[in-house]
Amino acid sequence: MKIAAAKIFARYIVNNNKKWINNPVISQKKTFKKLIDSGRKTLFGKDHNFNTISDPMDFAKQVPVRDYEGLRSYIDRIVCGEEDVVWPGKPLYFSKTSGTTSGAKYIPITKESMPTHINSARDALLTYINFTGKTGFIKGKQIFIQGSPELDYKNGVALGRLSGIVAHYVPSYLQKSRMPSWETNCIEDWEEKVNAIVKETIHEDMTLIGGIPSWVQMYFEKIKDQTNQNVGELFKNFSLFVYGGVNFEPYKSVFRNLIGRSVDTLELFPASEGFFAYQDIPNEEGLLLLLNNGIFYEFIRVDEIQQESPRRYTLGEVKTGINYALIISTTAGLWAYNIGDTVRFVSTAPYRLVVTGRIKHFISAFGEHVIGKEVETAMKVATAETSIRIKEFTVAPQVKPEEGLPYHEWCIEFDHPPEDMDAFELKLDAEMEKQNVYYQDLIQGKVLRKLAVKPIKKHGFEAYMKSIGKLGGQNKVPRLSNDRKIADALEKIK
Repeated sequence: MKIAAAKIFARYIVNNNKKWINNPVISQKKTFKKLIDSGRKTLFGKDHNFNTISDPMDFAKQVPVRDYEGLRSYIDRIVCGEEDVVWPGKPLYFSKTSGTTSGAKYIPITKESMPTHINSARDALLTYINFTGKTGFIKGKQIFIQGSPELDYKNGVALGRLSGIVAHYVPSYLQKSRMPSWETNCIEDWEEKVNAIVKETIHEDMTLIGGIPSWVQMYFEKIKDQTNQNVGELFKNFSLFVYGGVNFEPYKSVFRNLIGRSVDTLELFPASEGFFAYQDIPNEEGLLLLLNNGIFYEFIRVDEIQQESPRRYTLGEVKTGINYALIISTTAGLWAYNIGDTVRFVSTAPYRLVVTGRIKHFISAFGEHVIGKEVETAMKVATAETSIRIKEFTVAPQVKPEEGLPYHEWCIEFDHPPEDMDAFELKLDAEMEKQNVYYQDLIQGKVLRKLAVKPIKKHGFEAYMKSIGKLGGQNKVPRLSNDRKIADALEKIK
């Protein structure tokens, strides 16, 4: 794509998107109607009396909130080849993701939902161009570190990882500048794949690099090991890092060290279930919630989600500063689907949000209900204006210590450790007490003692992820958990 054409197209897309940005509630009403109209023709729609549904209140009465396990009986029928189950016809693809209790999950992607994944990623880049005027990344090579594009088949439906499926839709005008090669992208072993990517890209003019931070970090480290150069020194025109899936804050200092200079960043909020949001204003908190993607959003307050019938809020009812569980209904036939992410709105004009954690990823062994956003913020503050650099970390409760009171154990792999570990622990704990009043009460009430840091050996987290078969791709280490499964496994790594 030529520079001038890119700028013109960017301006067109941004202006076109203002139609739904400026009319958010109306946009959601239109989406809801289209979804229900299509859903009436399906087995799911008949089972849930879609013919009687005229508004979101009816929908909430007829369709309970479910996660994958709750929808599994329907999805299993689709996997077996049945049509018109949750959406008219058959899906184009199944996005295969790792499950927790159920093994593999097969998320349907339909001819209606597939374009939204592609167009949203495109619009994110075009919005960045329009806002900044920067087009330098177009001139060089781009890479998105992703899963294999090789597909299997289930009863005539293609099956693969979302990032691999998306690789089949790279526009022709980007094919020449897109890396790595198809052959390298198809390598399944993650370490072998990263080594091959380094070999292919090391002499190229890389201008845009994207992927989940922890795996891009691995790529950057191998580059530095092999060339003895910072990434920003080797790739002199590298100007934009695109990421999604996790909070980038804990990685910032390590990336700054590996790159050796600052580069622009662009945050996305994609998932197999849908593309939900992207950063529309650089360096400003919050991602623009996408209301033109065939997704109807509902929200449940996190502090109410354990209730028997928690209230489901529509877009026009949400408020800033409150943690919500994100519930979606989509053109892929996911109805009142709890994706497991929690979000907090930072603006309602337009609707911008931040991802605060995962419903299942929390610590509440003592009633504290600590969430991912809180531990990440505490880490950010505790390491600010210090030489401390964190490569990876996770937090777990230590319920039965050998001596003394229980505590939260922070398993941290340092890129540059603190000079005074005791002082660092005290600072980290003080920030946690500020973040979570229940945690503070437990500390002051001597139910818990202050947190303890457990340093993890170099590459320990990589070794752990490899041991459970989840090294690379879209897999990421949970920031915290309510048990010691991960913490104990890290302790055993030699």
